[in-house]
Amino acid sequence: MAYTTINKSSLNMNTKLYTGTGSSNSVTGVGFQPDMTWFKHRNGTSEHNIYDAVRGVTKRIIPNDTSAEGTQSNGLSAFGSDGFTVVDSNATNLNNGTYASWNWKANGAGSTNTTGSLDSTVSVNTTAGFSIVKWTGDRSQTQTIGHGLGSIPKMIIIKNLSATQGWTVYSSEIGANERLVLNNDSAKGTCTACFGNTRPTSSVFTVGDDADTNGTGNAMIAYCFADVKGYSKMASYIGNGSSTDGTFVYTGFKPAFVLWKKSSDTGNWLMMDDKRSTFNFAQTYLKANATAAEDVTSSDIRWDFLSNGLKCRGDSSSINSSGAKYIYMAFASNPFVATSGSDAIPVTAR
Repeated sequence: MAYTTINKSSLNMNTKLYTGTGSSNSVTGVGFQPDMTWFKHRNGTSEHNIYDAVRGVTKRIIPNDTSAEGTQSNGLSAFGSDGFTVVDSNATNLNNGTYASWNWKANGAGSTNTTGSLDSTVSVNTTAGFSIVKWTGDRSQTQTIGHGLGSIPKMIIIKNLSATQGWTVYSSEIGANERLVLNNDSAKGTCTACFGNTRPTSSVFTVGDDADTNGTGNAMIAYCFADVKGYSKMASYIGNGSSTDGTFVYTGFKPAFVLWKKSSDTGNWLMMDDKRSTFNFAQTYLKANATAAEDVTSSDIRWDFLSNGLKCRGDSSSINSSGAKYIYMAFASNPFVATSGSDAIPVTAR
């Protein structure tokens, strides 16, 4: 059984759906003040947008694109105590548009971390294993960057804010000599320079001579995720090709959100959550690497969201090719077993 001190997962990561108004729109019900919010227009083809408290509101980056950071004054205008305010950008608040927002709690604008060879600004939620890390790159040599987690990150997503560069993803499941790219569907590829061929420690991660992860003089951002037993898991599974009795993926909690990618071959980054798919089979997905609108009709990309993990109920190459390896990031709706307290919630399968 998995035990966790996080009795109410939605106080640290939560999906919030809303409808756009085309003018200033205060969205509440997140459950906390977000420090990172990822937006996607569900019924349109607007780009994904990510904003965070370290870079500041109005500073947008686009997960499905290589663009540098841009100022978007009509996108996100404020983080609030229970949500956020969006203005009239098509990506965040088109009138009558439907939207998904995925929200994570860190610790505000952050503070200076001097643990690594390069200083960083870190906003960290050690309880929930999440930190936002900003630094200025220096490719003159391999560098280390403090991440503040106090535990080893299992997934790190890095973007060069100053330049047109790809989104580089470190996964402990494929190692520090290879990477995945969030903005496209490519298979894992060798990149010794990306992470200096060095796995992260509980205090730092390593970046080498690569502009995607350490551009000289460039502002860089990283989103770091560590496993927290019963709340979050960054791991992998092997597909078996069956649509009726697919691979079971043990997480130790009832999932609320999952992002996954076929790492051994080409395949989209797919996103599902329990707010858009409210009963099994869960089959409503978005592509993190594309602007496509939400897909609600697929019969071969399906999960059962169970009390202690995920069960493949599709045989698409995007989810369950026989013998293929998939990496994933999952966050809990409820832990399988939580500590007692007023926020503890019983877990049942859907």
